Amino acid sequence: MSTADAVDREVAWLTSSGDGLPALLTGAGGQWQNVQAYMPRSPGRRGSNVYVLRRAIREERFANQRRMAVHEFHLKLVWPLSNGTGSSEADQRAFDVAVDDVLTRIGGYPGDHSHGGRFRSVAESPHWVDVRFEDPAITVPADAEFRAEITYSADDAEFNG
Repeated sequence: MSTADAVDREVAWLTSSGDGLPALLTGAGGQWQNVQAYMPRSPGRRGSNVYVLRRAIREERFANQRRMAVHEFHLKLVWPLSNGTGSSEADQRAFDVAVDDVLTRIGGYPGDHSHGGRFRSVAESPHWVDVRFEDPAITVPADAEFRAEITYSADDAEFNG
């Protein structure tokens, strides 16, 4: 494993389906039209998107010979205002449900938080996943969308170095 492919490994987990956890992509029965690594130059409008970014990499050293890369993932979530009845509240509720699906997938299986063996552990240290919602009073009039950001960490496998 390389630190360079961590974002792609996490996207592979988030786009998995048929494993007992909520599917995220609409093609697999989920609510998100797009889950992708990195932010595109021109983000699509009017679609439900999850962009997986990495905010930081830390290399932890221990036992004088061992190292472990720790990735801080940063997901940018975009949800369009799309309710045909003009109900912003209904779209916000749908966004909450879609965010909950992302959180469930990040949490993984009870007893296995390795995201299918892609990492040593995810969302375990520190012991939190942080979700921040942007103010809809700003995002709806300006862009007709709701936005949130999710931050969590993933520990990679240890290596000598």
